[in-house]
Amino acid sequence: MLSDKQEQSSPGHDQYIAALDLGSNSFHMVIARQSHGELRIIETHGEKVQLAAGIGTDGKLSEAAQERAIACLERFHQRIRLFDDSYVQIVGTNALRMAKNRSAFIRIAQEKIGFPIEIISGREEARLIYLGVAHSMADDGGKRLVIDIGGGSTEIVIGQRFEPLLLESLHMGCISFRDRYFSENRLNKSQFKKAELEASRELLMIKKDYRAVGWDESVGSSGSIKAVANALAYSGISDGTITLAAMKALQAKMLALGNIKDLVELGIKPDRCSTFAAGFSILYAVIKVFKISEMHFNPGALREGLLYDILGRNSHENVRSRTIRSIQQRYHIDTGQCERVEMTALHAFNQVRNDWKLDSEEAENFLSWAARIYELGLAISHTQHHKHGAYLIQHSDLPGFTDRTKSILAALIRLHRRRFATTVIDQLNLDKPEAKQLLQLCVLFRLAIVMTANRISGETTFRLRAIGSKHLRLELDEEWKSKHPLTIANVEEEQYQLDKAGFRLDVV
Repeated sequence: MLSDKQEQSSPGHDQYIAALDLGSNSFHMVIARQSHGELRIIETHGEKVQLAAGIGTDGKLSEAAQERAIACLERFHQRIRLFDDSYVQIVGTNALRMAKNRSAFIRIAQEKIGFPIEIISGREEARLIYLGVAHSMADDGGKRLVIDIGGGSTEIVIGQRFEPLLLESLHMGCISFRDRYFSENRLNKSQFKKAELEASRELLMIKKDYRAVGWDESVGSSGSIKAVANALAYSGISDGTITLAAMKALQAKMLALGNIKDLVELGIKPDRCSTFAAGFSILYAVIKVFKISEMHFNPGALREGLLYDILGRNSHENVRSRTIRSIQQRYHIDTGQCERVEMTALHAFNQVRNDWKLDSEEAENFLSWAARIYELGLAISHTQHHKHGAYLIQHSDLPGFTDRTKSILAALIRLHRRRFATTVIDQLNLDKPEAKQLLQLCVLFRLAIVMTANRISGETTFRLRAIGSKHLRLELDEEWKSKHPLTIANVEEEQYQLDKAGFRLDVV
């Protein structure tokens, strides 16, 4: 008999997918059903949690903000508790990127929601926003400028069809600007001018590159821009189309009201009033600096992008594989050697995966990705190239990879040679099963590199047995050993390095 969770993803049933966006201002959950190759959104949920407002002068999330967030996640959990793990994605954005106590908060939050929570970079957020917008528009082949003003950051993307061409995430949002320029309830020209000038200063840094690429249409995404479009229509200024003239007219009405609480008279929802002027000011600067003739609101956003990213990860369209290929090209990596290491690593992995319970597709993927790029640090220097490679991975924008997945990939590359410094894994703050799995993957990866050090061929003739969680038995043919004395010497050195780290490798 199938379990409830298995039943939801069995061949006779539609596949349900959930994406959760833990934003700086609001938490959103969207649930979709995949049926006959088509994705249909069936439910949306959103709550104003205002995480960013809960970050104090010490850079930490307040207890009250954490309580609001946890309460929201407990409510969301009720709806998705039986979903298949591979069809749920939860990401945190700017507020969680900034919070100094995010690790402690995420541990508690994951227990409540029952699924991993990933922190994504600003540019990864921009990529996903564009993906959500692109899938909700006609595929006409033109270039699109997509703007998304969130609580703590503003994402700006130029893309064509489903591929982003330029990605940027700027550190300005409707909550941060509210606290800086609109903390009192008054509305006056001086406040608007200061906010607009600050936003313009940020935009001028990227203006030249964006104007050089150009675009055919401009699209606004998410709550701040939706609120502006709705206010324009409600006030009779336009049909919701955003232009500089329309923005000036709306600003005049806001100044005439003079008080943030009175913005409800422009059709703005009460819970949006406190951040409306701040989001408006950022959008006003975008329209002026980029000289946008008109912009239209689009309902696609980060959470919709997450849905399509989930589908891509479970199909041939995996963006992370494309990212790995891009790294190979950028750093002129020896792909022949990568293929030899990958073949050997997967041969070792498949022999112990059941005993070590390495049954997740992600574990196998990490091993493959690491094998394909483990020598990228050679682009800097041969000396300590494993450390250079890890640094490049950890500090690069990698489409499809979250902060956590970048850290795991960086650890595999950092630990692939020389001293097996397991403290690198300890510093990642992974839960015990995940840390144990990463340790085991590192051992398999190191062994594959040792076995292919001659850079001639992959090795798939050896037999590997798991004796315990930290004990392997490597069986080699006597004839093979006699033909590979240098490899045997390398294996013996590897025995020594693993032993110092508390891991036993028997060679027979």
